[in-house]
Amino acid sequence: MMLRKVWMILFSSAAGLCGAYAQQVAPRIAGLEDNEEYMSLLREDARLQMREDSVSNELAAVRVRFRDDAAGRQLYGQRIMELEERIFAIRSAKGELVDRIAAIEQEWVVSNLDAPHGVAAASGGESVPELPEAEKVRNLVYNGYFEEQLSAADYAALKEAQRLEMQAVDYINRYYANYQELSRLAERYAAAPTEEEAAELYGKCRTMQGLNEVLADSLAMTWNYIFDNKTYAYGYLLDKLGQDDILAHEEELAAETARELSELKGETASDAVTDYFLRKQVAVDYETRLAGLLGLDAARDSLRGVTAQLRVVDYRLPKIELQERYFLDYAPIAFSAKPTYSYQHPIPECKVHPHGTIYRILLGTFNTKRAAALFKGAYPLCYQIDDTGKWRYFAGGFATEAEALEAQKQMKSKGFIRPEVVVWRDGEYRNLTRDPERTKIAYRVEIAGPLSESAKETIAAEAQGRELSRVGQDRFVLGMFDEEAAAAAVAGAIRQADPALEIKVTEFAENSN
Repeated sequence: MMLRKVWMILFSSAAGLCGAYAQQVAPRIAGLEDNEEYMSLLREDARLQMREDSVSNELAAVRVRFRDDAAGRQLYGQRIMELEERIFAIRSAKGELVDRIAAIEQEWVVSNLDAPHGVAAASGGESVPELPEAEKVRNLVYNGYFEEQLSAADYAALKEAQRLEMQAVDYINRYYANYQELSRLAERYAAAPTEEEAAELYGKCRTMQGLNEVLADSLAMTWNYIFDNKTYAYGYLLDKLGQDDILAHEEELAAETARELSELKGETASDAVTDYFLRKQVAVDYETRLAGLLGLDAARDSLRGVTAQLRVVDYRLPKIELQERYFLDYAPIAFSAKPTYSYQHPIPECKVHPHGTIYRILLGTFNTKRAAALFKGAYPLCYQIDDTGKWRYFAGGFATEAEALEAQKQMKSKGFIRPEVVVWRDGEYRNLTRDPERTKIAYRVEIAGPLSESAKETIAAEAQGRELSRVGQDRFVLGMFDEEAAAAAVAGAIRQADPALEIKVTEFAENSN
């Protein structure tokens, strides 16, 4: 609902944007209509948008049927997945167009309007002009006063800034649409039951994040051009009219906005989106006051409406934290009198995961394949053929070395002669039992930021016996931890107690002697 409200507000603040895709494609910047590549990209962009709208409408209808028709949910669920795949593919294709379209437009703007502002501020103020009612128009920039009072280059830049407003809104709408899609993908990723499905969804999430990074960069460049040219023109005219009070107010408002942007930096999904909405309010305030001063009632009323709409937009989109999932097959060792493995269901090969840590118990290394009966009913089992061609058989799967050592004792009590503790760390295999003087991996929690009382209390409660050391201005190290999982649990508790802190878990090697 919040995203729909944002889109409605944005469309209402940019005249002519509604229905743009349904109409004949026109250049978003006058002067580029003869650029064949540019117009072709716009046509393709419009075509993809129509396809996305069509698929989105069908998806909405299928979701209603999925909700209301319990008997057909399996069929509707499959259709929903198919339609979501199509939307993702369309948005990926659209994302590739955005950067090239923006590059062409920005290149044209720079080459045609990169000229110094041509009017010096007049000494003293001028009387506020009275424009004939017949010449007043609803869009502030297109009132004749601006063309009369600004140099040709400055007025061209102001009009170009006004035209680019629609492009900025387009970037915002696409960003929000992608953000909504990313939210859905992230939820599906978090609940994916298999590693294969999770890997596919993780790749899609990363793609969508990349598309939004491109959109945010394009928005930032476009919006900076709009804001700089508009505020320059308005400031120049207000200074020329001797409106020091309004100028002082706008400078104060801009300073307050700059402080708020500084405080919010890095706290939302996109600094560029936050910057757009906050500085947009500054620009519209400028325009509203200038419209009132010039007696442009229709433009002033329109701008007041935009101001009211901007104030209710929830632009502080939370970050979508995408933590890569590791499908490590942790499992304790158990024993069964009934054979767990057979000819039809043989001992599986050990899966080596490229990320994460898992401990197992090595039951033996053999020159040839061995029958499951040799391992006294233990399960789960797996095997690996080493570089020399020998067969290694393992039991269980454990998250910590402590758990693996307990399992080693269990296997000895069951009559296994030499069970050994082994570990894979990010795909690298080591036999810990045969390497007693090994380099041990330890973990610590690094904290950046002033420690609040709640953070200190959490550290005291969750990390008893661990040393907290200051290593710089508002930088601390907490440790050591033998297991990454233990360090991550403490880091999570501190992060929950004080979200403003920057916290990460790092590993380092120390000799066990």
